[in-house]
Amino acid sequence: MKPARAIWSGFAAILGVIGGVWMLQDRLIYFPAGDPGPAPEPWQELTVETDDGLALSTWMRIDEVTADRPLIIVFPGNAGNRSVRVPLGNELARAGYGVVLGEYRGYGGNPGRPDEAGLISDAMAIVRAARSRGFGTAGVVYLGESLGAAVAIGVASAEPPDALVLGSPFTSLVDVGRHHYPWLPVAALLRDRYASLERIERGDLDGVPTIVIAGTADETVPIEQSRAIADALGASVYEVPGAQHNDPAIRSSSAMVGVVARFVESALGS
Repeated sequence: MKPARAIWSGFAAILGVIGGVWMLQDRLIYFPAGDPGPAPEPWQELTVETDDGLALSTWMRIDEVTADRPLIIVFPGNAGNRSVRVPLGNELARAGYGVVLGEYRGYGGNPGRPDEAGLISDAMAIVRAARSRGFGTAGVVYLGESLGAAVAIGVASAEPPDALVLGSPFTSLVDVGRHHYPWLPVAALLRDRYASLERIERGDLDGVPTIVIAGTADETVPIEQSRAIADALGASVYEVPGAQHNDPAIRSSSAMVGVVARFVESALGS
């Protein structure tokens, strides 16, 4: 009886772990930081209304010079808030672009709780708000980081940009989960799937000029997944040897922004 009891105890423990992952999966995917306070100079507040009635705070940096230049909308990854992306935004502004630092529901003091449908809806609302204010008449570029790359792909399916920059994109959140938790039935557990490769293979992004930026030592998103996204899109690729997931070399460095600027100028002919 003791061996049987031990087997059932182990089985129950496994079920308990799986149940816990199911219940708490949002906390394993989304890591929002709180309200960062007022926008630092020269950034300004941009309030965005979502289709489901949320008012989201985002930041923009658009002046007389960059108003007639392409607009880059940054869709952040799964952690932090818009203040974390200010170094990237400043580099993009110095390169001569208008910039909007997107923010999602549940992040940066915004109302609501994050999930896949909500984040993609928020990103679409940001794009429409920017366009309705007359920004980006010279072109709109989406720049998505990690989870934000999946959001950018989801938005591009419905609201195509003039160019797309994907930082450390993954093929799907299921594939990332399988990489980190091979012993879990990830496909059965995940509610939010962010199936980027599937969206691309449907042809949703056909004709959108794209560049993929990734680090070869990325410990969060395997470089093979970013390469698979690039291959599916026929995208340009900028890889930084030895760079990890949050390395400034692939997130905010002047060298990386220089690559983005050359890509945008080529893609938009500006």
